[in-house]
Amino acid sequence: MLDHTELLVVGECVADIVRLPDQEDRVHPGGSPANVAYGLARLGHRPTLLTQLGPDPNGRLIRDHLASAGVTIRTDGAPAPTPSAAVTLDGAGQASYAFDIAWTLAPVAVEPAPGHVHTGSIGAVVEPGAATVLDIVRTARATATVSYDPNVRPALMGDHAAAVRRVEECVALSDLVKASDEDLAWLYPGEEPEKVAARWLERGPAVVLVTRGGDGALAVLPGGRITVEAAAVDVVDTVGAGDAFMSGTLHALAGRGLLGTGARDRLHAVDRDTVAGVLRHAVASAAVTVSRAGANPPDAAELHEALAQGVSGGSRLGPPDTP
Repeated sequence: MLDHTELLVVGECVADIVRLPDQEDRVHPGGSPANVAYGLARLGHRPTLLTQLGPDPNGRLIRDHLASAGVTIRTDGAPAPTPSAAVTLDGAGQASYAFDIAWTLAPVAVEPAPGHVHTGSIGAVVEPGAATVLDIVRTARATATVSYDPNVRPALMGDHAAAVRRVEECVALSDLVKASDEDLAWLYPGEEPEKVAARWLERGPAVVLVTRGGDGALAVLPGGRITVEAAAVDVVDTVGAGDAFMSGTLHALAGRGLLGTGARDRLHAVDRDTVAGVLRHAVASAAVTVSRAGANPPDAAELHEALAQGVSGGSRLGPPDTP
């Protein structure tokens, strides 16, 4: 396992205010990077989350939530209200968001040096804090592996062309990238997700993963493409599904010695059978999460049980010459 001195997640916490028809609002701890850190801790890792949290009730709720799983929380000390998002769920449990967020993470020294850094979402694009995030990644990647999830929130992305440039900059700094087909549709309207993933791969990552909701997930790597079917589960809501997929991916890679200091060459030489196994872990992690309310990823025992029951979909390897 990568412990808290090695695994660093950088990005926002968000209080998700979930609104359902004819029901009182419910507040859930959220924020994509925070969810990934929480998911990793649930799976037995001890990550550090560098973030911003206010001294308000929502901030205390999120702190308690993360600490309960074993996440080490580090803030820059700057006073700021805890970000929030009003989450409206439709009849199928699909989430839409309205944000009240400021991201002003100040420059900080990251010590000890992490072995792996994960970032993405609002924290990597919203200024002025995004500049700090990118500086941390640039410094850390000299020795650390890096993962990135754009987790696009159109209302917060600003100018489209500038947002695409920032996302592509983050892709080029990363060893592993995960995006949803909805992310790619906003970034590159009308383009096939697989073609975008192949183009991103040329910027430097070892693997690019694309989640496709009910259509499963796709991995593109130099040896070809891999697809995995979605798991057959009853969906309660999709809140945190992509983040659970991400934490499941990182957990599986770490367990195979493919993350951390000295692991970059191994990750970039990863074979397709290994990636197929990683995808099955990721899909199973997401499946457990969507089967219950809120961003509630599995612990290690629940993920093991889901995999044992075949809750991970079937994988298929594409031709080696077809990324």
